[in-house]
Amino acid sequence: MPLPRGLTPSGLRIDRILNEASDNADPLRLMRLFGITEQTAMRYLTAAHPERTARLPK
Repeated sequence: MPLPRGLTPSGLRIDRILNEASDNADPLRLMRLFGITEQTAMRYLTAAHPERTARLPK
């Protein structure tokens, strides 16, 4: 089945990772499911859960 118009395989993968990060805030799960690095998993989790990101004062 072809992808919907305007959707790329890369875009679909990004969407799936972000969706999983929204549902489950476990970086190890993201790393195992999608074969991504710890840094990449944390970037997705930060994007999915900005309220959990600690901001240090400057």
